[in-house]
Amino acid sequence: MTARPENPHQARILRLLRQDGARSRAELGEVTRLSPSKLTLELDRLTKLNLLESGGLAASRGGRRSGIVRVASHLRFVGIDIGATSIDVGLTNGELEVLGHLSKPADVRDGPEAVLEQALELVGKLRTGGTTEIHGVGIGVPGPVSFLDRTPVSPPIMPGWDRFPVRETLSREFGCPVLVDNDVNIMALGELHSGLARAVGDFLLVKIGTGIGCGIVVDGEIYRGVTGSAGDIGHIRVSEDGPLCTCGNTGCLEAYFGGAALARDARAAAESGDSPFLAERLAQEGTLTAEDVATAAASGDAAAVRMVREGGRHVGLVLASLVSFFNPGLVIIGGGVAGLGHALLAEIRSVVYQRSLPLATGNLPIVLSELGDTAGIIGATRLISDHVFSVE
Repeated sequence: MTARPENPHQARILRLLRQDGARSRAELGEVTRLSPSKLTLELDRLTKLNLLESGGLAASRGGRRSGIVRVASHLRFVGIDIGATSIDVGLTNGELEVLGHLSKPADVRDGPEAVLEQALELVGKLRTGGTTEIHGVGIGVPGPVSFLDRTPVSPPIMPGWDRFPVRETLSREFGCPVLVDNDVNIMALGELHSGLARAVGDFLLVKIGTGIGCGIVVDGEIYRGVTGSAGDIGHIRVSEDGPLCTCGNTGCLEAYFGGAALARDARAAAESGDSPFLAERLAQEGTLTAEDVATAAASGDAAAVRMVREGGRHVGLVLASLVSFFNPGLVIIGGGVAGLGHALLAEIRSVVYQRSLPLATGNLPIVLSELGDTAGIIGATRLISDHVFSVE
C-alpha cells in the first residue's frame, strides 16, 4: 500500500516539491512558515515514509549550507488518457516528469473490457521488466464521470461503459489507488501543472476532438459541478434545426464541429466535387479525418478552409458566452481537431473578441495548447498524485 502524508503540513510540503522540484530546507521554511524544529520533524517523518529523500547540500547563503530535499525518486505514477479513437499511457516520477509515453489507435465503442486491456498492455510495456512498482493511477475517459463514485455515467459515445467499475478494475490490477475523471478535466490539470496555465488560477481548456468539452479551473482547482457534468459544452445547442447529435438532440456544437462531424462534412465535400483535394485523399485512403481537412486547408483548398472557418465560428459563439459569464484569465484550445492550427484559432479569437464584453476580453489570451498529447497523461498523474499526497 502506498504511504500517505500524516498531516496537512506534510501534504503541503509534498505538493510544493512535486510542483517546483528539489528545494533546500531553508527555502521550504520560508515558504511554509514552519519553525526549523517543526519543519525538521515533518521532513524526517516524510523520509521515513519513503515519500522524500535527501538531495545533498544547497549553495551557501552566507552561513551553514542547507540540506536539499526532493520527492522520493522511486515513486511512479501512471496516467491513462482514453480518447474516442486512441489511448495514451504515460509513466511519471513523483515530480510528474514523463519517463515514458506510448499510444495506439483504439475505439472506445469496443467496450471497457477490451479498451482497458489495451491500456494495461501499454502500461506493461512501460514497466521495466514488469517490476516497476506503481504508486497511483489516474485515468481519463471521453464521457461524463460521476463526482460521487468516479464511474462513467451514460456516456453518449461509450456504449457499455455506463457505471462500469473502472476504478475498482484497475485498482485490483495494480494494487494501488486509482482515480477516474473526464478526459477534458485531466487535460486542464495537465495545463495547470506544466502547461501554459501554470501561473493562471482561473482558465478554460476547450478540447476539440471527436467530441467537444471544456475543463473549468477556478482558483487553481477543477470545477466539476454538483455531480461532475460541468463543462459539457459540446451539447450546447447552436441551432434549432442543425444536424443530429450523438446525444439524441439536434443542432449541438459537437454535431457541427467535433471530429466525427468534420469527417462527415469532408466526405460530403469530396463526393460533391467541392474539394478536389479531399476527393483525391478519399479515393486513396477510403476514409477522411479531421487531419485530412487540416492538410487540405493548409494547401489552400477552398472547401476545407470554409469548414475550418465555419467550425471556428461555431466554437467562438459558444466560447464568447462562456467568457462573458466566467471571465477567465486564459483560454487554451487543445485536442485532435486543434491540429487545424492557427486558421482555427484566428476564427475563434475573432468571434470571441467581437462578441464578448471588452472588460472580459481586454487582456484575455486565447492560445493553442503546447503540451499536445501529453496534457492528459500529466493531468491524470496530477489527479492521482493529489490524492496520494493528501491526508487520508
